[in-house]
Amino acid sequence: MVGNLDKWFVNYIFYRYGFFGFLSLSIIICLVFPQNDNFFVFYNITVIFLGIGFYNRPIFLVFFTGLVSFCRFYFVPRQEESLFFIHLVSYLFITFISSAMMLYVQRVKKKSLDLTTSLAKALDSRDAYTFDHSENVAEYAVRIAEKMNLSKDLCNHIRTGGLLHDIGKIGIPENILTKHDKLTTDEYKIIKQHPKIGYEILKHVDRFKQDGILDIVLYHHERYDGKGYPAGLKGSEIPLGARIVAVADTFDAMTSRRVYREELDLEHTLNVIRQNKGTQFDPDVADAFLSLYKNQDSDSKSNLIPKINPVESK
Repeated sequence: MVGNLDKWFVNYIFYRYGFFGFLSLSIIICLVFPQNDNFFVFYNITVIFLGIGFYNRPIFLVFFTGLVSFCRFYFVPRQEESLFFIHLVSYLFITFISSAMMLYVQRVKKKSLDLTTSLAKALDSRDAYTFDHSENVAEYAVRIAEKMNLSKDLCNHIRTGGLLHDIGKIGIPENILTKHDKLTTDEYKIIKQHPKIGYEILKHVDRFKQDGILDIVLYHHERYDGKGYPAGLKGSEIPLGARIVAVADTFDAMTSRRVYREELDLEHTLNVIRQNKGTQFDPDVADAFLSLYKNQDSDSKSNLIPKINPVESK
């Protein structure tokens, strides 16, 4: 049920515009057809949009509901004075029911994000050297997506995909995941199974499939030149979210200390990404990421990424 509601309540700004649009339409219709009082339904739709659009602005809810009630009373003919208060109470009821529904959806989304973050932390905690890796990748990926002017909703989906991209490593034996020495060919084949394992873990979550999160989990190790895994996809065949997370994943892996090596120099890492545009990485994604480091005063990667809250909480 919540997944279906989320489709309708994905962007509250749309409903703010809808509120003003339906209010204007209601007034115009009443002016054009002054003798017809059958258009009151437009005022009902108006307050529904009001409740959803301004769910987090209680003062606006009360003020605009009063405005709608006034317009309903003033522009619709044959209105008794006592009806104004009936309209006001009725519209307030509809408004707050709509806003409560929107609040419910937002809280469920927030809880879902918290659960996803906790799951990512649990995964990262298996290896002290990769602690916070999933959160770092998610933050880098969101910044790249924002730099590419992707929608807020898509940025949120990419963040979730970044948090969950390595969830399949839950199925990788500890002795392989934390091995100090170079992996054998057979061990590397096992490691390469983690995208498919992650996909199998999450594939029953319908929302992850609809939002493209499963694609990120399954394809974040594909290469732009088609030499990646697990499917050997090439170029635009690789979902955009996966192409973005691939850059973010590589950057954090190279600039973080690992069990088998120390962290690599920042400038060296940026050069590696720059040199692998068009082969390992999507050139547009790589350029968007590299542009984030232009005019940076510090060589610390921590200055690049501020904390990002993907759920509207105001």
